[in-house]
Amino acid sequence: MKKLFLMSLLLAMPLKAEESAFVEFRALKPEIYLTMAQAALTHCRDAGFQVGVMVTDRFGIPQIFLRDRYAGVHVFEMTERKAWTAVTFRTSTTELADLTQPGMALSGLRDLSKSVLLGGGLPVMDGDGSLVAGIGISGAPSPEEDEACAIAGIEAIEDEIAF
Repeated sequence: MKKLFLMSLLLAMPLKAEESAFVEFRALKPEIYLTMAQAALTHCRDAGFQVGVMVTDRFGIPQIFLRDRYAGVHVFEMTERKAWTAVTFRTSTTELADLTQPGMALSGLRDLSKSVLLGGGLPVMDGDGSLVAGIGISGAPSPEEDEACAIAGIEAIEDEIAF
């Protein structure tokens, strides 16, 4: 009986004394978000496209929005939703568009009110593979061209976040 009591006390104790009630995560500096957004906008502009660019933190909270002078008014909402979707599912919105076609196991994701399953949203991972941001582009003539601009934005900061 005494052994059972001691055993139950041991099981009730925390496993490690250094465990904390807090979690740790990486967050990018505002300057990095801005560099990414500017590079994406410049890439699109150089290709002849007027777009909007949204960069979010790892939680999908907007950090930077840039809209080229002739980009449509819809780009604010689309860029936010593309970046949010990429961060939420840690997957490109192009890939999600394929995975959520009618009849597919994940097709129910299309019913979420905020997700946009159209190319142009990418998660941004650091060198360890941890999610640090999301980027969404809208306004280029196709989802593939939106995504190319997003890739250019990520490439502009790769050296700073790869370690």
